[in-house]
Amino acid sequence: VQLQACGGGLVQAGGSLRLSCAVSGLTFSAYFMGWFRQPPGKEREFVATISRGGSSTEYLEAVKGRFTISRDNAKNTVYLQMNSLKAEDTAVYLCAAGPNTRNMKYWGQGTLVTVSS
Repeated sequence: VQLQACGGGLVQAGGSLRLSCAVSGLTFSAYFMGWFRQPPGKEREFVATISRGGSSTEYLEAVKGRFTISRDNAKNTVYLQMNSLKAEDTAVYLCAAGPNTRNMKYWGQGTLVTVSS
């Protein structure tokens, strides 16, 4: 199983980035997908999850209204659109797959997002 995240980079506060995570080695449509992040010197935290068909999503309160998780089951890819970025969004962002939102079984390597203030 491989989860390959990309799309991170350096952006100014108020800017936008779109992360992508391409998945292979599993039946993508059978898994919940999630984005998590680990800020420098801090523990990993949940950011957003999406159900198998994409009809249900959950978000960290701090990103509601700014981030949008979506998926394309035909392309085995999950996305995270991040708008109105803040310095506190700086982190390594990781994608994950699991049988439900509380049990992520497979993890990608992460992509670094740096927001300058």
